[in-house]
Amino acid sequence: MLGIIGAMDVEVAEVKKAMEDVTVETIAAMDFYRGILKGKEAVVVRSGIGKVNAAICTQILADHYHVTAVINTGIAGSLKNEINIGDVVLSTDTVHHDMDATGFGYPAGQIPQMKEFAFQADERLRNLAEECCRKVNPEIEVFVGRVVSGDQFISDKVKKQWIGDTFGGYCTEMEGAAIAQAAYLNHIPFLIIRAISDKADDSANMDYSEFEEKAVKHSVNLILAIAERYSY
Repeated sequence: MLGIIGAMDVEVAEVKKAMEDVTVETIAAMDFYRGILKGKEAVVVRSGIGKVNAAICTQILADHYHVTAVINTGIAGSLKNEINIGDVVLSTDTVHHDMDATGFGYPAGQIPQMKEFAFQADERLRNLAEECCRKVNPEIEVFVGRVVSGDQFISDKVKKQWIGDTFGGYCTEMEGAAIAQAAYLNHIPFLIIRAISDKADDSANMDYSEFEEKAVKHSVNLILAIAERYSY
């Protein structure tokens, strides 16, 4: 079974509409939509915004639904000049940019007592997503690289520069690393997909409001194509 997570209603609404034979179960104040998506068993859920919500959601998918893979779809701010609004980033790995145990000698982003600094996405899922994206969204650019996460909406060019320089990220958002960490600990393949809604700088608030719908559409089209071609 494929688990699909979006932080906001707008990120999963169209995916839910595409499902058949749907049953809904509420766990931890989250509604899990289980059914058939493009001929595949799937469960789709809005986790809510932020890393705690995202991690709880992923653990429920692991424990209650025994998913075979997790895909997190959503929108993000670009950290690179060449990645523009509407483009898509597929994760190679993910890092927490707001994890700071440097006072204990750890590098920024490193979780104390964990071997992994960055959580590696599943290569097979990523290759499938890249192939699907070039077919269903041929007019947009697809980038493959690091997704960085923190419980912050980045709308400051100085903060953006620090995150980009420190972590080498392609985009920044608020859930991916938590989902990746939970999936990693449960030995579940995962992929983080982000359509770019803003440039994570001083214009981010205005860009986000204007381009959210466009970015979400790109993500939804990609998710449906992946589900159609996904094999367990």
